Formats: sequence, structure tokens, C-alpha cells
Amino acid sequence: MISRRAVLTMIASAAACGGGPLRALATPEGFSTADMRGSIDAREHGVTPEGGEKASRELGEIITKAARRNMPVFLPPGNYQVSNLDLPEGTRITGVPGASRLVYSGDGYLLKADGVRRIELTNIVIDGASRRLDDQSPALVHLRDVGEVMIDNCEITGAGKTAVQLERCGGRVERSRISEAGEYGFLAVESTGLSVTGNTIVDCGNGGILIHRWTKGIDGTIVSGNRILRTGATNGGTGQYGNAINLFRADNVMVTGNHISQSAFSAIRANSASNAQITNNQCFASGETAIYAEFAFEGAMISGNLVDGAANGISVVNFNEGGRLATVASNIVRNLKPVGPYALDEAIFGVGISVEADTAVTGNVIENVPLWGMALGFGPYLRNVLASGNIVRQAKVGCAVTVVEGAGDALISGNLFEAVQDGAVIGYRWKTPSTTELGRGGNQGRGLAHLTIENNRIV
Repeated sequence: MISRRAVLTMIASAAACGGGPLRALATPEGFSTADMRGSIDAREHGVTPEGGEKASRELGEIITKAARRNMPVFLPPGNYQVSNLDLPEGTRITGVPGASRLVYSGDGYLLKADGVRRIELTNIVIDGASRRLDDQSPALVHLRDVGEVMIDNCEITGAGKTAVQLERCGGRVERSRISEAGEYGFLAVESTGLSVTGNTIVDCGNGGILIHRWTKGIDGTIVSGNRILRTGATNGGTGQYGNAINLFRADNVMVTGNHISQSAFSAIRANSASNAQITNNQCFASGETAIYAEFAFEGAMISGNLVDGAANGISVVNFNEGGRLATVASNIVRNLKPVGPYALDEAIFGVGISVEADTAVTGNVIENVPLWGMALGFGPYLRNVLASGNIVRQAKVGCAVTVVEGAGDALISGNLFEAVQDGAVIGYRWKTPSTTELGRGGNQGRGLAHLTIENNRIV
């Protein structure tokens, strides 16, 4: 065994031989043994704020060397003007939150990675400076085929296009702030076990969080606890853009506990997305339909949401395209408006909850809507709809139900209607009222055998 005295003697001898304190030993990568105890300080290796193209090149070299050693690169506070950084396997970049800034200097792209297992970006600001990305770069941070992405406690701002785009990636994007993106705040395509949680996304040009697939299939992303404000639709359209959260062809996705306000179109829009669970979200001041499940989907659970201010509240539609099978339960929908962000002859605005096929509408409260509190079916597109135990008050019509030939069955039972101007339950042929009051029952013998209406209360 080596005694404590022997160790002290060895240290003193080494210091004496070196003519001073112990010197750090260089590693094969050019890092000191002090570096190897923790992160690599970029400034100590020649990368300084405002260092220009030379600093950008040197930072790339340091990231590569550190990644080989599975070590993080630490950026001290300052603005680092960089571009065209390719992130290798095992990249870990960290800094001082709000103070360590990677600022895009233009002429290409900022950060990208392709075909690696793990990338970590934490505690840094990524600033696109509103500069143009090249035509091959869709986003300020573009990661493709990365098994485990971790973006945590970062700020990503000023992207001329999309702020963050992930393709065929898994991992977590959390506790970050994304702002002022020209296109989308966050776009994930063909994800594998991705979580997008606890982020703030504000002032994005055409969308907030997009979960898409190139072909319809299981995705499994979790989108939870995000705050999304002022989502624009600078590209116009009738719903392709301007959605705070948008699912497209992505099945088995959870959207829960998000706080969303001032979306140009929908707060949450699920297009051809089966088994979507949309629960416990707050949706304020949506420009069009606040919560949408549309087109080719099977299975949508929409419950516990609060919608205050929109052109339409909740729509579960497009049975003609295969949209079916849902529950719409325990939501509050209120304070709708009769106009939307576009003018089309077939458009209908001012409806609380619209459903069409194999759907239960239960336990909802709908208040202050300019047209219909509930809309069951449209034209011949109605099958197996239950509307029970709902409260509708202050509406032009409490419940509009289709009476067009070919429409399937509906049960309207045990609802309470108050202050419904033109009737509690009225049959419609498309957008035209075609019956008198049906809400008190007795519709049998009127040629409406597809409807069962009973035990409703009209105040």
C-alpha cells in the first residue's frame, strides 16, 4: 500500500521537476486532462464571440473532437457567429441559458445532423437572425435519422423558415422557447417515440407544432404541456396553415394539457390521424374550428377541453372520407362567432360541436353560439350518433340533425336546452331547416324513423 506521506512526496517531486505547479497533460485530441474531467470550454480552445468564419470552423472541429470522447462542449456567454455546422454522433452542446448564443451568419445552414444515434442541445440560444437559409435547408435546426434527440431549455428564434425540423427521429424536445419562425415552430415527420413537452411557441408564421408522416401509420408522439400563442397563416388557405398543433397521417398521438391562444385557424387539428387523444387542453380565440378531427381517421377521443372563442368549437367530420368513431365528452365550448378566416359558399361557422359517424357526444356544456349548439350529420352523412346529457344554452338552434334521405340513426336524449331562439332540435336538409320543433319527441310518423328523440328538457 502507498502511504499518504509517499503520495505527498511524489506530488512535491513532480512539481519541483516541472519548475512550478503540475502541468495538465495533453490528450491525443489536444484536450487537457482538466478538460477531460468535465465539459470542453470552447473559449479556451480559441473559439471566441464575434470570431467570424475562423471561430465557426474551429467550433466545428471542437464539437467533432469532443463527440469522439462523449464529452459536452460548453459555450461561455456571448454571440458566436456561425454557420454550416454538421453535428456528428454524440454531439453535446451546452451553455449558459439565455446568454450563450449561436447566431447564424448566413450563406448555407446553421445546424444539421443525419444518421446518428444521439444529439443533445441544452441551455443555448439558437438565433437565425432572420437570415435566409439555402434552398436545401428547411430549418434552422435540421436533424434527420437521429435515434435520440434531446433539445432542452433552449431558445430558438429568428428562423427564416422553420425553427426545428426532425425527420425519423426519437427523443425529447422540452422546456424550450421557439419564436418568430417564418414557417413552423416545430415540424416532426415519421417520428419514433418522440415527446414534445413544456415548450413555449410564439409568433410563428404558418404553424406551431406539426406532427406529420409521409404515409399514414403509427407515430406515437406525445405533445403535452406546451404554451402556443399567436400562430399565423401567412400562406393563406383554408386550414392547411395557421394551426397551433397539427397532426397529419400520424396515428396514436396524444395531445394533452396544452394552453393555446390566438391561432389563425385551429388550436388543434387532426387530419387523417387515427386514435388521436385530445384531452384537457385550453383553446382561446381560435380563428376557425378550435378542435378538428377530419378526413380519413378511425378513433378520436376528445374530452375535458375548454374552448372559448372560435368560429366553430369541436368538429369530428368527413364521414364521406372515412372519418368515424369518436367520443366528444365533458368539454366546455362557448363564445363562438359567426364568421371565419375565409369566405366559401359551403362553409358553416358558429357551431358548437359537429359530429357525423359512430360518435358519442356526452356531458358537454355549450353556451353562446350564433348558429347551432350541436350538429349531428350533414346531408346523408350520419351514422350511429348519440347526443345525451349535454347542456346547450344561448344558441340559434340547440341541435341541428340531418333529415336528408340516406342518413343513418341518431339518438338525442336527456339534453337540456335553454334560450334556443329557433328551436331545441330541428331537422335540416343540408343547411336548410326542414322541420318544426322535434325536441319534445313524437317524431315517429313524420318520416324520420332514423331519429329517436326523447326525455329532453327545453327551458
